[in-house]
Amino acid sequence: MPFPFDPMPPVWLVQCAVAGVWLYEGLWCKVLARSAHEHEVVSEVRFLSPWMVSVFLRGLGVVECALGAWVLSGWMPQAAAVVQTVLLVGLNTAGLTLARAKIPDPAGMLFKNFALLVLAWACAGLLLQEAG
Repeated sequence: MPFPFDPMPPVWLVQCAVAGVWLYEGLWCKVLARSAHEHEVVSEVRFLSPWMVSVFLRGLGVVECALGAWVLSGWMPQAAAVVQTVLLVGLNTAGLTLARAKIPDPAGMLFKNFALLVLAWACAGLLLQEAG
C-alpha cells in the first residue's frame, strides 16, 4: 500500500531547519551573547584577550547568520554546504584542540554537528534537484 503522502519534506522546510540552526547559534548564542558556554570555550584560547574573545564570538556569530541567510537564499547550494562543512570541521577541531576541558560532551557535539552537515548536504541536493 503506498504512503498516503510524500514523506519527503519540502525543500523550504529543510532550508529553514538548517538556516535556523545557524541563525540560533549565530544571533542568539554569539551576537546577542546569550550563551555563557560559548564565551567559556573561546576564553580557553590563551592568546586571545577577554576583549578579543568577545570580538571573535560576535564576528563568528555574524558569519553564522550570513550562512543561515545563504542557506535560505538557495544560491549555490553546493558551495554553501562546503562552507558549512569547512566551518564546522574547523570549529570542532579548534574546540577539541584548544578548549577540550570546557566541552562537557565532545562526542555529543560531534554527533550533532555531523547530523547538521548531513542535513545541509541533503538540502543542497534537494535544491539542485529542484532546479534541474
